[in-house]
Amino acid sequence: MSEETFFHLAGVDIEDQRCGGAACFVARHRNPTRWAQADGDQPRVHCLGKCHLAPAVATDAVRPHVGIDAPEAVVLGRIAQGRAWSLEAYRNDGGFSGLERARSMTGEAVVAEVDASGLKGRGGAAFPVGRKWRAAQAQPSPQKYVVVNADEGDPGAYIDRVLLEEDPHAVIEGLAIAALAVGATRAYLYVRKEYPLARERIEAALVQARAAGVLGDALAGVGQHLDVAVVEGEGSYVCGEETALLNAIEGRRPEVRVRPPYPVERGLFGRPTVVNNVETLASIPWILRNGAAAYSAMGTPTSSGTKVVSLNSLFRRPGLYEVEFGLPVRDIVERLGGGLSEGSIAGLLIGGPLTGVLPPSLLDTPFDFESLRAVGCEVGHGGMVAFDENTSILQLMHHVFRFGAYESCGKCAPCREGAGMVEAQLGAALGGVATSDDLEWRDIVDALAATSLCGHGTGMAAFARSVINHYGEELDRCLT
Repeated sequence: MSEETFFHLAGVDIEDQRCGGAACFVARHRNPTRWAQADGDQPRVHCLGKCHLAPAVATDAVRPHVGIDAPEAVVLGRIAQGRAWSLEAYRNDGGFSGLERARSMTGEAVVAEVDASGLKGRGGAAFPVGRKWRAAQAQPSPQKYVVVNADEGDPGAYIDRVLLEEDPHAVIEGLAIAALAVGATRAYLYVRKEYPLARERIEAALVQARAAGVLGDALAGVGQHLDVAVVEGEGSYVCGEETALLNAIEGRRPEVRVRPPYPVERGLFGRPTVVNNVETLASIPWILRNGAAAYSAMGTPTSSGTKVVSLNSLFRRPGLYEVEFGLPVRDIVERLGGGLSEGSIAGLLIGGPLTGVLPPSLLDTPFDFESLRAVGCEVGHGGMVAFDENTSILQLMHHVFRFGAYESCGKCAPCREGAGMVEAQLGAALGGVATSDDLEWRDIVDALAATSLCGHGTGMAAFARSVINHYGEELDRCLT
């Protein structure tokens, strides 16, 4: 594979770009001219984080609606109230009090608090945060790292973009608490190039935090050094996977590493590394301020706390909503989102395109990790992309595999070769020149599920199997 596979946007002015992601694809009928331009662009941009405006271009600047539908606002409270993102405003709202409490505790006690909260990673893998931190803390290395994964690449999600732009000090506080807990003295923030304002805001916030003594030579007065550097991505979706992201920071070819060893054992530059996403770290200050019990009291016994979901432009009320785990998906779709602004819902992509599709018949499924997994879906990053009768299931499948083939790192053969083959076969079917006899894509899907090195390949397989399970009859009609 060529280096262009990873560095789509090297040297590209992002302000000139149009979005070709899933949220814009399912809204293409709203502005066919804009979509046609985006669909033909090279390089392709698969999400600008403006899914509430889809089909979107980089210069679109309408702020999303932000709502709270949980007993407590863990991460969206300040944003929902429109408070300024400055350090002074953050402190006036109780900011950095969680860090102050962490300073008075041992690292073991901080990790125990996070572990007791039940917080799971919000970037898609849903790994228990306390368990990850404890594993890194136990490593004897004199040098450890914390990495903030702000490569929010799942088309349909714009949670992290808004957090970085409007509440960056919450992310910095969470990062500082993580560093204190595991003994890290160096941190990196990896931000998507598609989010120029987010990078501008987090860099400005870091300057403020250093000047205030929150970072730098003495981490909030405890004598632990912490340096934080910002790294800008160049357009690779695969860099959302933590080991590929680490390779990118190191200046290496950003492809997925074989595990074990895991990053907490041997990560960035071969040292123990904690990788957490933006929403995960933005949740940490609330937990330290209010205690693990208050956090775990929300949600379900196995999916504790709250989660931000982002609704795409086909909803009557698109935007960001912080919800308590366990809420039926139907409540999110109909009560919060107001249903679709026109037409009827044909299905939902939840958590990104490389996961399952939820059909209308399953809208009463609780929104939590276990319940969605039981029906072949995932919470993922929290994006919710509704599609209607303007998008057939075959069109959606072709779009997702076109995306998957373009963004494959090429390291394993099923993903490198198979995704493009499925794209071509489904494209031929769309053109009316294929029959079910010469479509081998189901066998390729099995190979993706069984032998892919990372979630990119297995995610495509999960998506395809979900379509087969929930839309099999419609798919058969399209292919014959």
